[in-house]
Amino acid sequence: HACSLTSLTHLASLTRVTSDILQELDPPQPAGLGKGVSLSHTGKKKRMLFWVLVLLILCGFLWNYKGQLKIADITDKYIFITGCDSGFGNLAARTFDKKGFHVIAACLTESGSTALKAETSERLHTVLLDVTDAEHVKRTAQWVKNHVGEKGLWGLINNAGVLGVLAPTDWLTVEDYREPIEVNLFGLISVTLNMLPLVKKARGRVINVSSIGGRLAFVGGGYIPSKYAVEGFNDCLRRDMKAFGVHVSCIEPGLFKTELSDPVKTTEKKLAIWKHLSPDIKQQYGEDYIEKSLSKLKVNTTSFLNVDLSLVVECMDHALTSLFPKTRYAAGKDAKTFWIPLSHMPTVLQDFLLLKQKTKLANPKAV
Repeated sequence: HACSLTSLTHLASLTRVTSDILQELDPPQPAGLGKGVSLSHTGKKKRMLFWVLVLLILCGFLWNYKGQLKIADITDKYIFITGCDSGFGNLAARTFDKKGFHVIAACLTESGSTALKAETSERLHTVLLDVTDAEHVKRTAQWVKNHVGEKGLWGLINNAGVLGVLAPTDWLTVEDYREPIEVNLFGLISVTLNMLPLVKKARGRVINVSSIGGRLAFVGGGYIPSKYAVEGFNDCLRRDMKAFGVHVSCIEPGLFKTELSDPVKTTEKKLAIWKHLSPDIKQQYGEDYIEKSLSKLKVNTTSFLNVDLSLVVECMDHALTSLFPKTRYAAGKDAKTFWIPLSHMPTVLQDFLLLKQKTKLANPKAV
């Protein structure tokens, strides 16, 4: 009701403003000109532009109002979230438990499961799950089916993910790509396919957590290819599920301060690879390459790094509870103001801006 009253107030204000602007654009004609004088061509163009502006304002208002409409009841709805040991998944599990959802939180470790249960209500259930273990995923899906019964699964949030090794492409082997692709892509697909019949039963929601790394390739390693593939899978799934009344959304977080993006662990992995590189590659990049790249990374991420994880959980919340969930959600100021806009720019501009952030090589001609 409050939302409706606010809407009516805005419409009344818009009507008054419309009347005032019309008088400015179409003032009364002087008496000496007579009633037969018509509006000039310029006046007609102004009136047309004005009504186009009014139409755009009304469309924006209605679009915003539509986004505020929520589902009627959540206390009888079940949601399944992966990757709940820490980060986005952990905060999401605690948040949706407080809201009244029946949360089933999948954790990788026993310690993560225990800590989460200590902070939540009796409604929340945890399960231990390795998304790369196909048989484990099947057994978990059967347990969830028995747990939710005929209600089905209202929400599936695919959040589990790993960063893997982030390093120049010519430092890496196929094995370095395998882990992030197994977890971020095949793990997500495995969980989705096994849980999908329950989501279809509830005519519910699937929410896939991708990344701005699924829109722009700004670093080498398996993480970026895995997220690009998640975006493709998400689009296919969304169109296939449309007929079943299942909404599929994709969340694209920017750079957030989580355990996943711990710079110490990232540097340790890069150093471990550096030790096994050939002398030629070390000469090309320079012995101080890692130190320089780490210093540049700290400078670049100072203005980009988001610390408020609730920005991502708010996107999950809207995708779960809105009557009209969005297809895509950009989370974080950096995602909205830099990464996503840049992803729509010409490739030459993308390359220019992203290459400026890279560390200069010591001797790239030493091949």
